[in-house]
Amino acid sequence: MTVPDSTGLPPATGAWQAGDPPGRRQWFRPDSALRLESGGQLPGVEIAYETWGTLNADRSNAVLVEHALTGDSHAAGDVEPGHPSPGWWDGLIGQGKALDTGELFVVVPNVLGGCQGSTGPASLAPDGRHWGSRFPHVSVRDQVAVEIALADALGIERWAAVLGGSMGGMRALEWAVMRPERVRALMLLASPAATSADQIAWAAPQIHAILADANWRGGDYHGGGPGEGPHLGLGVARRIAHATYRSAAELDERFGRSLQGGDDPRFAVESYLDHHAHKLVHRFDAASYVVLTRSMNGHDVGRGRGGIGDALSRVTARTIAVGVDSDRLYPPEQVRELADGIPAARYAEITSPYGHDSFLIETEQVAALVKELLDE
Repeated sequence: MTVPDSTGLPPATGAWQAGDPPGRRQWFRPDSALRLESGGQLPGVEIAYETWGTLNADRSNAVLVEHALTGDSHAAGDVEPGHPSPGWWDGLIGQGKALDTGELFVVVPNVLGGCQGSTGPASLAPDGRHWGSRFPHVSVRDQVAVEIALADALGIERWAAVLGGSMGGMRALEWAVMRPERVRALMLLASPAATSADQIAWAAPQIHAILADANWRGGDYHGGGPGEGPHLGLGVARRIAHATYRSAAELDERFGRSLQGGDDPRFAVESYLDHHAHKLVHRFDAASYVVLTRSMNGHDVGRGRGGIGDALSRVTARTIAVGVDSDRLYPPEQVRELADGIPAARYAEITSPYGHDSFLIETEQVAALVKELLDE
């Protein structure tokens, strides 16, 4: 995790590391190695997670929230030791909010392959060295498999609801297909049934930017000092990604062709992307970015299940599939197809100029849909 450094250089990795303040995290450690969809095994798995509220006596009030690519378990709360960013859904989780922690038990795990406490490339393997280049490919189904084990350990037989946006929506959907009897209600936000060629095409240069960084070192850079990680490549990846997260109309309206001003020759929109790149390299890990992006590229709920239609027909949860009218990364027609394929689903749409990121920004619209999901 980022600590202040007199050089001003970014750390080799922005990952949470053993010995850092734990913050609000708890850890789940399966008793045995995780069997991967690829046929291999991943030993020594740890899943960091956070909870809000209290699990009731019959364990019927638990809600699972799944984060997006660069999110983590810290979905609510302030910046504090161990948590470099404020809660990414803070407007939705808490007393009296849409996910009312006075009534609900909210669970948010950090995804397998991530870098904020769960096992990923920056973590220490059982031999005491960073996993680095040895970390295996993990699929969305692998990520859900270990979350199923977490639910078992918490004594949660059935989630009152599972919610997720973008990459989190992929995991939420897999939950409802893999274990339909364990998901009562489902919300999928700005997420598809399968990653499209266009989405893979946008992801490819992001991965290549990281792999081309001289400090990538084959994925084995985690023990380096400030400035010794592939932060340049990760920054380029973030710039590409962030441009797809917002709409063209918003960027034009907000920045136009304005220059940053003063002695800064950059366009204002360049400065904006540079700012987001700078923030990410101080709180994320480049190898996790590669691992998770590849997991997303491999997402196809119909793989090995007779196709998307057959897979979606397994879902028994009451479902709201939510598109964003200005989303150019996961366009609303993909989300509408999800709603059309799930037996007990309806389609809803967020109206916003903010593009894909709207599911994180448009709190009032999302809150209304969450309340609808939980009240039925």
